[in-house]
Amino acid sequence: MGALRGRWAEEVALRHLQEKGYRLLWKNRRTPFGEVDLFMEKDGVYVVVEVKQRASEAFGAPLEAITPGKVKRLLKSARFLLGRDDLPVRLEAVLVHGNPKGFRLEHLVLEV
Repeated sequence: MGALRGRWAEEVALRHLQEKGYRLLWKNRRTPFGEVDLFMEKDGVYVVVEVKQRASEAFGAPLEAITPGKVKRLLKSARFLLGRDDLPVRLEAVLVHGNPKGFRLEHLVLEV
């Protein structure tokens, strides 16, 4: 996603999650396994949030961009950031369909 649209989508996703009681720990944090868009905490569970934005589905739906390999790298990144393997971690996605002039959000808990 373009840098400006990517930042916009991440801000929209962050506001959405904070309104639902999530607490931001890190944003755009790089690890040896890749970048974590949003690393949050809710009710004692650490949450890795992947944000995907598409203005249209001409190049595929946003969820299609979250491959099994991507999921594996996100979970490794979470363990790296936490420095341990025994803490509860959940993987979620916020999919932003549209653009700043009109959009809808889809918030999913991803099965791993």
